Amino acid sequence: MEIHLLGPLEVRHHGLVTPSAPKLRRVLCLLGIHANNVVSTEKLIKELWEEDPPASVTTTLQTYVYQLRKLLGLRASNGSSPGPDHDAGAPALLTTPNGYTLSLAPDALDAYRFEQLAALGRLHLKAGEVERAADTLRDALRLWRGPALVDVTPGAVLQTEVLRLEEVRKNILEHRIEADLQLGRHHELLGELTGLALREPTHEGFQAMLMLALYRAGRRSDALRVYQRTRMMLARELGVEPSNRLWRLHQDMLTSSRDLDPRPVSTTAKTRLTSASEHPCQLPPNGRILVGRDDELAMMLHALSACSREGPNVVVVSGPPGSGATSLCIKAGHEVRDRYPDAQLYAGMLKDGDPANPGEVLASFLRALGVPDRRIPAAFEDRRRMFCAWAAEHQALIVLDDAMSVKQLMQVLPVEGPCGVLISSRRRMFLPGGVTVVDLPPLGTEDGLRLLTEVLGPERIAENPRAAADLVQLCDGLPSILHAAASRLASRPHWTIDHLVEQVRRTRSTGAFLVGAWSPLVTSVRRNYEVMPEALRTVFRRLCAIPSPFLPPVLVAAVLGVPEEFAEFLLQELANRQLLRIDFGMVPTTPERYWLLPTVRAIGRYLQAPQDEDLS
Repeated sequence: MEIHLLGPLEVRHHGLVTPSAPKLRRVLCLLGIHANNVVSTEKLIKELWEEDPPASVTTTLQTYVYQLRKLLGLRASNGSSPGPDHDAGAPALLTTPNGYTLSLAPDALDAYRFEQLAALGRLHLKAGEVERAADTLRDALRLWRGPALVDVTPGAVLQTEVLRLEEVRKNILEHRIEADLQLGRHHELLGELTGLALREPTHEGFQAMLMLALYRAGRRSDALRVYQRTRMMLARELGVEPSNRLWRLHQDMLTSSRDLDPRPVSTTAKTRLTSASEHPCQLPPNGRILVGRDDELAMMLHALSACSREGPNVVVVSGPPGSGATSLCIKAGHEVRDRYPDAQLYAGMLKDGDPANPGEVLASFLRALGVPDRRIPAAFEDRRRMFCAWAAEHQALIVLDDAMSVKQLMQVLPVEGPCGVLISSRRRMFLPGGVTVVDLPPLGTEDGLRLLTEVLGPERIAENPRAAADLVQLCDGLPSILHAAASRLASRPHWTIDHLVEQVRRTRSTGAFLVGAWSPLVTSVRRNYEVMPEALRTVFRRLCAIPSPFLPPVLVAAVLGVPEEFAEFLLQELANRQLLRIDFGMVPTTPERYWLLPTVRAIGRYLQAPQDEDLS
């Protein structure tokens, strides 16, 4: 269904179905202007009857709502949202405790599309993208087919909304003409501005723009006459003198000031677009030393540097807890900043152990892009549309850290445009489209030793290289544990690597050491664990209690008392959530082997039976 309010009222739903009864039209218009928001019964009554409602006002209003539902084929539902048996995207007229809500796809309303394009055009103009601003604002104004609701007799409430829309239209028209003037289109604007100035003789903005266009077209005398005419009109109609803006413009014309000459905007716009200081960068600083990730980083940079016509370049990075997916994404983000100069946006998708609210993520992005809080839409879909409209035309990098699900990502990802997207994920994800997936394995012994050397220095490692190699093995090659172990040694120069290795071995079976020094890894495993269904948590805890780290499906089936096929399904689920690793056999007939990293298994036991001992 489509509702057109910017001009004559028009409703299309499998054909033209515009109501003809005056009060029915007013109810529909008020519900349409506030689509997807509750319109109170009190406001509807005031619109229809002002201060003199009939005795049967409630029943009469319910009748109008019933007639609208019947005429437009709208479903009805009590509550603020549709029931589970209905198509969430289908239009509906919902009854709420305090009024009624017209549930409608936002882009089905021309007034909504106008305001979104208007907001986007202002953003372009603010960013110095003058040509884009002019085109976008022109597209917004094309949606108007005449004065808003020109064939509807509004009541007091609706009249306020009509005046608001007209003021927004007038403001956007000024911005569009301002953009065209910056682009040097003064000759093309003369006819339009002459008509506007005559229709709005006391509108100083239109008069000033007409004066400027005439002056730049070589008609200074005509421009000065516009000023004199406007000054007389303001004195006669309002009893005031021209504003400082108009007076200064007049003075500049008298002195032929160079400030009135057209200025080239293409170079200015380009400079602004490539100036990182004028565009938001929310990337966290590069942190830990990255070792052994050269191939993965090269794959990510190649994917992000591609020129795609089908949509954003998307890279998903995942690995076991502690594998350094976040650090790698931040590193890659800094490497490609020049490729995405318009903005580098960052959001954590996990807040206090729970998935982040997509609406809040989008609001934080819009805020970073300069949208004032008062202009950020309240409804999630409106925020999403505004952000996607911006992203469709900008080279921006979006980093989403700690993503939890495909559904969560699809709510915030742009669907088109030249953006790059970096996602660190707590589970293996397969998004639609051409997505590059990077799986981070644990580091090998050689790379693990390199990492320890970078932190501790070669002399400390050379004292006992075998103990250092043992430490890499005990840390399962996970960068976060290796960094924690190296930091522990760096802060205790009197410790030998042997001493730390023995301490890890002594306390590993209880998890006590992990709770103290390696708490970041415990936190990471716990986050993966806590977002799983309770049944899968139980499976994980029981698998952690098995003495062997290797978990063939036949063994797991016996331990859990389930069929082998179901056991393999559970193993695959845990592997997708990065709590198990899969080791594919070199021989094609060898079945894959599922196994637990010893550190993850130790933490799993801790989650099952927390320990009080803390050796940190």
